[in-house]
Amino acid sequence: MSKEDYGEKFQDHLLEQYKLYVEMADRISIRRAQANKFFISLLSGLLAVLSIAINKSILTEMHNALFLAISLLGLILGTLWYVTINSYRQLNSEKFKVIHEIEQHLPFPCYEREWEILGKGKERKKYLQLTRVEQFIPFVLAFPYFLLFIYSLFALICKK
Repeated sequence: MSKEDYGEKFQDHLLEQYKLYVEMADRISIRRAQANKFFISLLSGLLAVLSIAINKSILTEMHNALFLAISLLGLILGTLWYVTINSYRQLNSEKFKVIHEIEQHLPFPCYEREWEILGKGKERKKYLQLTRVEQFIPFVLAFPYFLLFIYSLFALICKK
């Protein structure tokens, strides 16, 4: 809607809408950090429980089957975490496109200018996008589960 069609409160309402939208983008980043903490805690906790069970010799003859189940769970959680990170990346990317559009009607496009200064995420020396780094963490934490999967699968196959 154009400024003329909207009326005299256009600029005031646009500014309020902009503030709210920027706040919502920030909340997405907070939720993203909380999701990361959740997956880190879950995957690390699962490894800790497994290591305690191994050290305490709690496991029975079925330990290879248990290892296989835990490794599959860890790999599934790692995959879900990666998908979650990618989803938040897409959501934030689109939110900032909208913010840039709104800024075209404001006196100074601060987020657009910041993005230009940072090389629009294309120049790693100026700015390395956090998502690029963040996407490796699920793979790093899933690696022990992958090794456990290979070990337990091999142990089950050789046992038969």
